[in-house]
Amino acid sequence: MPKWRSRLMWVTRGCARCILFSFGYHWIKRKGKLAPREIAPIVVSNHVSYIDPIFYFFEFFPTIVAAESHDSMPFVGTIIRAMQVIYVNRFLPSSRKQAVDEIKRKASCDKFPRVLLFPEGTTTNGKVLISFQLGAFIPGYAIQPIIVRYPHVHFDQSWGDISLGMLMFKMFTQFHNFMEVEYLPVVSTLDNGKESPAHFAKRTSHAIASALNVAQTYHSYGDVMLLMKASKSKQEKPSSYMVEMAKVESLFHINSLEAVDFLDKFLSMNPDASGRVKFHDFLRALRMRTCKLSEELFGFLDVEKKGSITFKQ
Repeated sequence: MPKWRSRLMWVTRGCARCILFSFGYHWIKRKGKLAPREIAPIVVSNHVSYIDPIFYFFEFFPTIVAAESHDSMPFVGTIIRAMQVIYVNRFLPSSRKQAVDEIKRKASCDKFPRVLLFPEGTTTNGKVLISFQLGAFIPGYAIQPIIVRYPHVHFDQSWGDISLGMLMFKMFTQFHNFMEVEYLPVVSTLDNGKESPAHFAKRTSHAIASALNVAQTYHSYGDVMLLMKASKSKQEKPSSYMVEMAKVESLFHINSLEAVDFLDKFLSMNPDASGRVKFHDFLRALRMRTCKLSEELFGFLDVEKKGSITFKQ
């Protein structure tokens, strides 16, 4: 940035702290220290709330990597655009490659701010750590993990199954909101940079999960898509349609968009309140008749031999 704009950003960062204060984050507990940029040009963090990027904007003004869909969001989109966001389309390989190239370019030059990524790719309730995307780990630069916690008694501040407007309203109407930030030790690649991005990501996610004292799962943003689809279809237990998409994609090479199409087909089979489909509904949706072959096909899916199948099966 030109010097005049860099100086102006200090004023903007001060405004970000005022925003946090107005939301009830009067003081923020910190543990550890942010490593110098020349040591760790990339930082990664768990992602719990829209408050996370606002705090990081105030704390060290990074360049953030975010999904294209965030640009149109009121309030949040304005903040991340000010952070010189690197946009990425989750479903286009060309967009993901372009984002990785941009991460490499900005991480390699000290004139740019450090790069911030939320490798989970979506917000969670903070009770588990879901699978990491590899964008932060492909360049091979040292990474500093950071964790955020939102201790609470009455109001869970995680951005889950709640609208942005309602979440903001509840934050405004609670006098004080708690936030804790912990800077973890820097994680570097092994074997002189020859370590695979997947293994690098695994070590980093293990460090974050251990510090948070939470379990790691194979869920991904694809599971959020399935959850939203099931919710829109008025299913009683939409969470039962989450399948740990990262594992499914790895084993069967089924991407998230294909999984949503499969869920469309499954929902046409009229699942019951627990999310299970019986034999006759299975036949009706697939336009099959009762015969030995159809019974064997259903039995192949019904591994629990309960006479009904789940979407994951």
